[in-house]
Amino acid sequence: MKHFLTLALGTALAVAGCGTPTPKASDTALSSTPAAAPAAAAPEAVSSAAVSTTPPAASSAKTTPATAAKAPAAAQPAFREVTIPAGTSLPLSLTSAIASDTSAIEDAVSAELTRAIVVDGREAIPTGTPITGHVTAVDGAGRVKGRAMIEFRFTSLRAGNTGYDVQAAPISQLAPATKGEDATKVGVGAGAGALIGGLLGGKGGAAKGAAIGGGAGAGVVLATKGQEIRLAAGADVSTALTAPLTIRVRAQ
Repeated sequence: MKHFLTLALGTALAVAGCGTPTPKASDTALSSTPAAAPAAAAPEAVSSAAVSTTPPAASSAKTTPATAAKAPAAAQPAFREVTIPAGTSLPLSLTSAIASDTSAIEDAVSAELTRAIVVDGREAIPTGTPITGHVTAVDGAGRVKGRAMIEFRFTSLRAGNTGYDVQAAPISQLAPATKGEDATKVGVGAGAGALIGGLLGGKGGAAKGAAIGGGAGAGVVLATKGQEIRLAAGADVSTALTAPLTIRVRAQ
């Protein structure tokens, strides 16, 4: 009986040992890994992706209004002021035409400088600088007396891209006198009349003819106007500054 119980107990123990599987090393590793561990790795991946998509630090060096304001300005040409003294002569060539019988007061007159103006050995106003003004007085030729005249004055010039007011002496042109020509015309008329009168009536006729011829010559003078003043484009004229002129010129 004891032998039977011992055998039954041993069989029961053997069966119990076979029913419980022996745990493997891999099963132990898997069971020991927390279930939340894979999920925890996701934020790290997202963080890494966010970092990788961030623009490199060099991109922050792009120019912004603030940095542009700090950038040095481009070098600008330097200028200096030069004063041209009163009395300086301005040799000019007209670029517009004027005449005593066609121009009127306030008509525009233009010209250009034919020689550079130099101050202290440096060119202050270059050749070809335009200068403008207007007619200030005009009178056409009269008969017998009243010589034609025209007067104009320059008031501004343009040097570079800047205009300047100019105070300059007026330029006046007066027609030449015709008294000598008038006397010749009267004398020729008188001589011709005397010759014709002498041929027709002796000495008395000559005297009468001279008087008649002289009157005819005078009539020609009365009917003839004096010379007009006409200045075409290209005519040379000259004026002078009546007050100092200060202009800006590029520094050399």
